[in-house]
Amino acid sequence: MNPAGKIIDLAKSVEAIGGRAMLVGGCVRDELMGSEPKDLDVEVYGIGPEKLKEILEAFGSVNEVGEAFTVYKIGSDLDISIPRRERKVARGHRGFIIEGDPGMTFEESAKRRDFTINAILKDPLTNEIIDPYDGRKDIERKLLRMVSPETFAEDSLRVLRGAQFAARFEFDIAPETVEICKSIDVTDLPKERIWNEMEKLLLKAEKPSIGLKWLYVLGVVDQIFPEMKALVGVPQEPAWHPEGDVDVHTLMVADEARKLINDLPYEKKVSVMLGAVAHDFGKPPTTEFFDGRWRSHSHDEAGVGPTLTFLDTLGIYTLNGYDVRNQIVQLVRYHLKPGEYFKAKSPVGDGAFRRLSRKVEPDLLYRVAKADSLGRNPEWLPVEKWFGSEAQEWFIEKVRELQIEQKAPEPILMGRHLIEIGFDPSPSFKKVLDTIYELQLDGKIISLDEAIFEARKLF
Repeated sequence: MNPAGKIIDLAKSVEAIGGRAMLVGGCVRDELMGSEPKDLDVEVYGIGPEKLKEILEAFGSVNEVGEAFTVYKIGSDLDISIPRRERKVARGHRGFIIEGDPGMTFEESAKRRDFTINAILKDPLTNEIIDPYDGRKDIERKLLRMVSPETFAEDSLRVLRGAQFAARFEFDIAPETVEICKSIDVTDLPKERIWNEMEKLLLKAEKPSIGLKWLYVLGVVDQIFPEMKALVGVPQEPAWHPEGDVDVHTLMVADEARKLINDLPYEKKVSVMLGAVAHDFGKPPTTEFFDGRWRSHSHDEAGVGPTLTFLDTLGIYTLNGYDVRNQIVQLVRYHLKPGEYFKAKSPVGDGAFRRLSRKVEPDLLYRVAKADSLGRNPEWLPVEKWFGSEAQEWFIEKVRELQIEQKAPEPILMGRHLIEIGFDPSPSFKKVLDTIYELQLDGKIISLDEAIFEARKLF
């Protein structure tokens, strides 16, 4: 049975014993905004948790989750609970006492929500919408507004949620909500919570720059992202508006990068987006004015340290077995290479491309470098002066010609080949194999026979 069918049957069963099951939260918001909800949340009013569990068991396997408050999960996309109230008792995102109360009113239950657009309920049997805090009006106004000034600041995660919702829905944030957000300490948030919101901001929004800008405005950057804060006021070549320099460029690069990742698997999407955000982290300590212009020599290498700190804040290491952390660091370190190769006075040999592919994935490097180039086109710049991506297109064409988009060529000669031709394993194996591989990267060896011939000479 599909989730919608289960909800109808559940609502009928609850109604039969005097209760009422209501769709709540993001699924109602998404439907009102014209998109298909992926996850469904139901609150059941008027009956206790024991009776609710008894009803749910008729629908199959029920998974109970939550330490302080039980949520019943049916399948992967349907969560059911009773209404609850929360009291802040300690610092941190988890510092709440949560009490379930099936006798709560709709208005009282919705008051614990963060924004009015998430505080709307819907009866699945009658399609009645209950909107105690005018969330539908805020959807029409494209506005994020807190539900309760008394409780909003109790959960620091809401500041980051505001930024990612603003990015995803391209909403503004109400002035009074902005002011409260600015006063909230977000340093108590654990890494996984920070990343969960940043992930949505970067991957679900068409224009991540909206959310990144709000991170500056709401004070999040000041508190937990010093690498991003350091970009403010650092001059970018060519000169930008006086109110924005490398930080403005970075936001533009993030938007360009977002356009280039739809065909990638999740872990590589993350690599490109975080590589784009971090690509100029090395400019603050390296930017200086000489010879009549601002220059940032070696900012690519200087960006490695701040990038590692940034990734530590997000808790980014490996995803789906892919070393995302290392890939992002290398994207920052080598993001200038496509342009450097293109502008080199002497043609860059195939070996240089192959060696680069051992350090960083060329296809991802192309995307970050292209976003960096296109992210130098502010709205006020005349179209005829826009930066293009000629260097990056030349780079990826060469990479594809050499068939190294994802990784370097596999070595032709292996240790087993040396044993097969009569050599005993020894410490010299590695030196020989490395030497042969270097010749292969330069295109001087293209077959196993050639590799064995050269290996015999070395031995």
